[in-house]
Amino acid sequence: MAELPSYFREFLTAIRLSSNQVTELKSGHETLRKRLNEDEDLSPIIVSTFLQGSYRRSTIIKPKSGKRSDVDIIVVTTLARDDYTPQEALKLFVPFCKEHYKGKYKINGRSIGIEMSRVDLDIVVTSAPSEEQKTMLASKSVRSVDALEEVEDWRLNQFWLPPEEREQSWAGSWMFKAAREEEWKTEPLWIPDRDADEWQQTDPLEQIRWTRDKNKRTNTHFINVVKALKWWRRANFTTPKRPKGYPLEHLIGECCPNGIESVAEGVVRTLENIRDDFADDAAKEETPQLRDRGVDQDVMKRIPGEEFAAFHGQVREAARLAREAYDATDIGESAKKWRDLFGSEFPEGPISNSSGGAGGAALGSFSERTKGSQISGGRFA
Repeated sequence: MAELPSYFREFLTAIRLSSNQVTELKSGHETLRKRLNEDEDLSPIIVSTFLQGSYRRSTIIKPKSGKRSDVDIIVVTTLARDDYTPQEALKLFVPFCKEHYKGKYKINGRSIGIEMSRVDLDIVVTSAPSEEQKTMLASKSVRSVDALEEVEDWRLNQFWLPPEEREQSWAGSWMFKAAREEEWKTEPLWIPDRDADEWQQTDPLEQIRWTRDKNKRTNTHFINVVKALKWWRRANFTTPKRPKGYPLEHLIGECCPNGIESVAEGVVRTLENIRDDFADDAAKEETPQLRDRGVDQDVMKRIPGEEFAAFHGQVREAARLAREAYDATDIGESAKKWRDLFGSEFPEGPISNSSGGAGGAALGSFSERTKGSQISGGRFA
């Protein structure tokens, strides 16, 4: 099988956020959170702030040329849903935005978007959690700014410590306890849906925990399968617009098999499973219903059936090409087909020669890369 681990390492490095982009994201969200916690009017109603979304789950890819990276910040408040409408809750944050981000913010349906020069920030406000959840939400395991790739030992309990605090003399015993202590049970948070004029449930911590566990069940390949398939869609298609973002990631999670041994295997089998599992839905131009992690919400409900059918057609062709790349017996032929699937960010291979003779190399033989892999951390293939 043509798993080409060094090629995939180079490809995944190419589609990751650059170190500068990561620095800009961290600076943006850390400044925002600091300002929120120090705001005279808002700080009394803030229980906790923490990161969610693809950045925290390590499934983010670099933005399109001319676009900005983005990060979501959950702001847990003491606001009671019975006392505030979604519109009223979001309005409480307008004076803050005018003071610090004048001309850069916009009230969206479920969040407040802030457009900086190099990064986009989304403030996601929640209503008051239960008393039992407040300790958890204020803990270091929740408020950590580290993505899953950076802290593979992340645990949702009181003893887990972020890397910068592990030099203390007592840190070792705490991390020992963190590995053995049961994790907190999460409860859904309620976020305002301004368009629907109602509060809706979400469980971002369960999404993070599920992704961590799925990554372990796939030998740490899952998050890279997600990145690869997000890039496949971005590199090849502008329509239909959906599924994208979290709905696409959720769909990949439903279809990526456990126990995969490489990113290449994960890509092939995930595409084939999407093709086979949802063929009937696509044929009827119906969108399948997929329950979100931790809450009874359909993550696909905003995707029209005709859009899902068109997307499914793209998956069928991608599954065919990925299988051909994976089953190829020549490195050059395999790399070319992977490049056809993922675009120019996937590295070129040697000139294909199906006999494995001069100019090409059969799988199982040695073939030098024409370009060195630049690995920027994390696990890739």
